[in-house]
Amino acid sequence: MSSLRCALPWAVATVVLGHAIDVDAPPSAMVSGVLLLRRISDLFSDESPMTFCSCSPTTVRRYTTILNSDDMAEENIDVFDLDNEDRLDANLIAQIQSQVEMRTQVGAMTILCLVAFGLNMLSTVRCTSSNIKDFVSKKERRRHELMSYLIHTEQSRHIIRMGPVAFINLCERVRATTLVKDAFRSTVEEQVAKFLHIVGHNVKNRSVSFFFHRSGETVSRHFHNVLNAIIMLEGEFLVQPSGRDDCLGAIDGTHVRVKVPRSDAPRFRGRKDWPTQNIFAACDFDMKFTYVLRGWEGTASDSRILKDVLSREDPLIIPQGKYYLGDAGFMLKGQIITPYRGVRYHLKEYSQRGPQNPRELFNHRHSSLRNVIERTFGVLKKRFPIIASGTEPHYSFDTMTNIVLAYCIIHNFLRVFDNDESLLAEVDRELMEEDVDTMSTQGREEDYREGSNIRDSIANEMWRDYQNN
Repeated sequence: MSSLRCALPWAVATVVLGHAIDVDAPPSAMVSGVLLLRRISDLFSDESPMTFCSCSPTTVRRYTTILNSDDMAEENIDVFDLDNEDRLDANLIAQIQSQVEMRTQVGAMTILCLVAFGLNMLSTVRCTSSNIKDFVSKKERRRHELMSYLIHTEQSRHIIRMGPVAFINLCERVRATTLVKDAFRSTVEEQVAKFLHIVGHNVKNRSVSFFFHRSGETVSRHFHNVLNAIIMLEGEFLVQPSGRDDCLGAIDGTHVRVKVPRSDAPRFRGRKDWPTQNIFAACDFDMKFTYVLRGWEGTASDSRILKDVLSREDPLIIPQGKYYLGDAGFMLKGQIITPYRGVRYHLKEYSQRGPQNPRELFNHRHSSLRNVIERTFGVLKKRFPIIASGTEPHYSFDTMTNIVLAYCIIHNFLRVFDNDESLLAEVDRELMEEDVDTMSTQGREEDYREGSNIRDSIANEMWRDYQNN
């Protein structure tokens, strides 16, 4: 590198000076060229041309003055006709000519080497660029094949948990929110597919990154964009009923594991061995969610959450004279009808012997109707196993609360556009195999007595009809 740095200024100087340093040039031009070469060389190294010429700068200036004098210019005096005192040393001139020739050759060779090196680098860059383009085009082709596979085959149910028609419909609704947009290399369909694949298989971003040939940062950004867009569909797909019938549906809670700081873990560690959030939900008899409240600690009781649900700014709306069905974990109220305590309740308990009194008949039919919320939660967890998993989630607490809401919205969407009966049948089989839970105790209040009267009235009327038939 040092040799190249020293040779380069000589090569440049040779090209710039051109005719000024010609082996056939007059001595005055040659000496002037040597001085100019020295000025250029001093910018790059400590090595000067005078070192190679074996003469001092003072001597060169003296020779230049003599060679450029007016007498020599007018009379065309030959330097070798001067007296001995002012005559130039012929050996010195020959040495200068030899050094200039050598420097010219070295400079030319250096330039040739640099040109060859530059051409080689250019060829390498072109080859690398071509390989990169080929690699990128292969990735784009694979993504295109994957998206075509999702859109045009029923295998999409195994990958994104819905059929191709419902997938296209969902993508159009997500696109309409303007939170997810088509990009040069990423369509809305691809972004939604990545989101559905993550929540449908409980996989990490790095797995989806490999599957879709995207970076982890891109997958994460697309995931959160789609999540926010789906939450914007809440007003369209999560609607509370107006109440044509007295019974609006059923309510219940379910626990979903969350990731919280160690100091907050005791507040979230309830019936499970790990921190959870208690999700409260109401659904109608079409198995569509009508209200969802997420974020409560796992230690919170159902009755405590229900009290908050009925009094918060965005409450569960229950018109006058209407009610929801709840299990024994809720307090009996005029708006929430629970089963009788200490009486057979679960459907399996009536498989061997039918109802024997009004309360048993009420509990049997209450269980049959309230079972809709358990089936709804079962389908939700079966379709999106990320909320049913016992492993610690990959997302923060706030993100998980939003994910739960997004699941419920997608569930309602699919109940309208892609109802999977095989999934529901699988959930029903699992529910029938579950053990019968014992009912918890509950206190009595004034509101409890009101609910008790309503329940007794319904039970007695049922029993009369039952006996008459």
